[in-house]
Amino acid sequence: MALFDLYILVDWSAARVPKTGRDSIWICRLTRDGAETVANPPTRAAARALLAEMLEDAAANGERVVAGFDFPFGYPTGFAGRLGLRGTPWRAMWDEVARLIDDRDDNENNRFAVGAELNRRVSGARFPFWGCPVGFTHEHLGPQHHRGHTADEPLKERRLIDEWMVGAQPCWKLAYTGSVGSQVLTGLPVVRALRDDARWAERTRIWPFETGLGLPDEARTVFAEVWPSWWKACAKLGPPNDKAQVRTVARIFAAADRNGVLAAWFSPDIGQEIGGADPRPVVEEEAWTLGVTAPRVRRGKSPSPPLGLERVGVRRGIPEASEPSRLTRPQQSLGHPLPPMGGEGK
Repeated sequence: MALFDLYILVDWSAARVPKTGRDSIWICRLTRDGAETVANPPTRAAARALLAEMLEDAAANGERVVAGFDFPFGYPTGFAGRLGLRGTPWRAMWDEVARLIDDRDDNENNRFAVGAELNRRVSGARFPFWGCPVGFTHEHLGPQHHRGHTADEPLKERRLIDEWMVGAQPCWKLAYTGSVGSQVLTGLPVVRALRDDARWAERTRIWPFETGLGLPDEARTVFAEVWPSWWKACAKLGPPNDKAQVRTVARIFAAADRNGVLAAWFSPDIGQEIGGADPRPVVEEEAWTLGVTAPRVRRGKSPSPPLGLERVGVRRGIPEASEPSRLTRPQQSLGHPLPPMGGEGK
């Protein structure tokens, strides 16, 4: 029996002006029976309002929801401490970002100034955030990588999950191709506000921060970090690619849930896979990416026997989205195919 009634996938954008189409916000809402709604709100304020409407309807109907957002939910271990924040690191960091960000209804925001301020507090220099548009000048934020993540610097460039996901960008990078840092600064306050909304707060949990590496029964609405590029998008579900990605991943989640695989994605065996790593930083500060249950292996670096993870592969129930008929895992069929339904960075 499926765990969820509703699957919501969000492709975020930190654009400073209202924007639709390529490199903008895309939201896919997919029900268990295959009914799909795709939206392209032009602003983050409009996206937040639409997501709140979806969650309100789900709560009223008693539906269980998983909502995935395509930006990191945490920073590398030690960042909250370097800022002098007290309390549980992930929540203290979310509260601080929400306090600092000024994100207006027309998408104008101060994310580069926030990056500079966080750098000032951490290092008094241009570390750890980097990347900014032409014309933005600040003594504490530069356009180029600072090369500050040295062996003597305990604050790492990447989280544990970023080391697993070959190709994932570090959260410190605020601009340029593939950057995700600005999406974090503008996205976390929205997820925080949705999580704390009194209309559904009692039933809502952030994975894995509030659930641990599992899925407790009381988590009726679950917010999780996702990385759509972990799967190969089905091009016919676009254009643009952002639209294809949210539609593809929503269907992958629904298919995995229908076939009994999705539950295991909430419980990745982190310690076993990477030589006994301590999972506590993941739960307390760094977060994890839903659907990633084994490291992706770089081409030419596969151990013997090969794991078949050059692009996405099929391991521990991770389906190859572009080939629905191959939704398989070793020695076990997942059963049904996917349902047939018609400069600054983002």
